[in-house]
Amino acid sequence: MIQIGIFNGYFPYTLKEQAEKIRALGFNAVQLDLAFKDIDFSTPESITLEKAKRVRETFRDYNLPICCVSGYTNIVHPDPAKRKLKLDYLKTVIRNARLFGSPYVISETGTFNPESDWVSHPRNKTEEAFQECKGIIKDLAQIAYDHGAVFLLETYVNNVVGSVEETVRMFAEVDHPGLGLLMDPTNYFESHNIGRMDAVLNQIFDTLSDKIRIAHAKDVKRSSGDTAEKHAEMDASEAHTFRGVGAIELPAPGLGDLNYDLYLQRLSRKHPNIPIVIEHLEEADVPRAKRFLDAKLRNNGL
Repeated sequence: MIQIGIFNGYFPYTLKEQAEKIRALGFNAVQLDLAFKDIDFSTPESITLEKAKRVRETFRDYNLPICCVSGYTNIVHPDPAKRKLKLDYLKTVIRNARLFGSPYVISETGTFNPESDWVSHPRNKTEEAFQECKGIIKDLAQIAYDHGAVFLLETYVNNVVGSVEETVRMFAEVDHPGLGLLMDPTNYFESHNIGRMDAVLNQIFDTLSDKIRIAHAKDVKRSSGDTAEKHAEMDASEAHTFRGVGAIELPAPGLGDLNYDLYLQRLSRKHPNIPIVIEHLEEADVPRAKRFLDAKLRNNGL
């Protein structure tokens, strides 16, 4: 059976309070954000064995296995100094992933836009950018492999790797045991292809199923007219407040147009026990989103 998880970063509390609240909601897996009111993980030096063990064991005490670790950052940031800081931190997370209880560390591929991690840039779709990004991903995959971990690439339309074709190409050119895929089908949709929902979903799974390690659950729909970058007002990282940009919105599961029946059917075909992690919501909406996903899984016998 597919396991339902949640990001602990949607719960702005201490470590123990997060575990208590997530367990009370009936989850049995956590995507680990290094964000707690009582533990600092803000620099590479702050990630220690002692603190990692405390986090791992606390979630284990509440029967909440950590299925993956958030490492989200802009890996191709156009400012070299900022890029180095971001990559140094990500590499530290990867090297220490096993200490937190999971080999999987996730990030998107980033954008050359200097103002936003979510807005596209003309350079993103150049061959030069793809090759530059590929070199970084090769390095991350090797570091992961050397430390018993796996770097999971998460595709997003406005990033360097933003389409099904670009994702397939990246995995073909970086054929490495230290690289896997975070499956989030909503991230592949733009105004030009959202009207072909089922065809795109089938294309994703026909070409990438064997690369998938963890899945996400949010939703996708056309924007109601506001094409600006959209964020929710909440106490969380920018990765968790983001709700879309341009012609596409990315709301919580059950609030958009994603064909969840087809998504879950295709996901379970090769990954019947995979963790699927709910996102893009506020704490108050978590129970509703979980009920929605539970019902979809039950109705599809998954």
